[in-house]
Amino acid sequence: MSILAIDTATQVSSVTVASADKLAAELTMQAKLTHSETLMPHIKEVLRMANVRKEQLEGIAVSIGPGSFTGLRIGLAAAKAMAYALNLPIVGVSTLKALAYHYPVPGLRIVSLLDAQKGNAYRESYEWEKGTLTVVNPVEVLPIAEILAECAESGRETVVLGDIAVRRIRGKVDLPANVTVAPAHLVMPRAACVAMLGLQELAAGHTDNVMNMEPVYIRRSEAEVLWEKRHPEAAK
Repeated sequence: MSILAIDTATQVSSVTVASADKLAAELTMQAKLTHSETLMPHIKEVLRMANVRKEQLEGIAVSIGPGSFTGLRIGLAAAKAMAYALNLPIVGVSTLKALAYHYPVPGLRIVSLLDAQKGNAYRESYEWEKGTLTVVNPVEVLPIAEILAECAESGRETVVLGDIAVRRIRGKVDLPANVTVAPAHLVMPRAACVAMLGLQELAAGHTDNVMNMEPVYIRRSEAEVLWEKRHPEAAK
């Protein structure tokens, strides 16, 4: 089964064509261009590199959040449009779980972090148990200092990864002795991890409804919060 996988939850644009035993092609880029500019050309290019026509695809996997409100909408819109037009099964994959999938290391605490603004992060912690990536701490929005304190208290060897780890943690704060930040090639999202998790879901017969799939935001956008403050009467 060859599928297309998309991750636009952060500033990284990542697209891949993969099957269960082969990563045929992947294009991952972090630049100042917007996803609206890069995503469709990237999809076209990765299909060309993999020598796969869109009609040969057997499914689509897409990162559904949490993450950038705009980025998630763009990625999901493209994935849904292709799934509908090509009559393909589609599956949404947690952005935080896809990040953790970088590290198939038993005994390691893997803490996926994504920017939730104002010094906060979406945090979800994982460990591998008998070959299965298992949630240790479900997703919450927490201050970065509190997340690092939680990591220290666990006493486990811990790796933190995600966009907030790059911008607000690496080289910016003193880390607990048991905590490290993932290296550059593993710290940000990749569509390859979305693909592998998506393939597992599709093989198990789990799919989403292309007509009502929505991003998982966890919190409201800043625009919604500001609008509510300015129009308190409408929020009642």
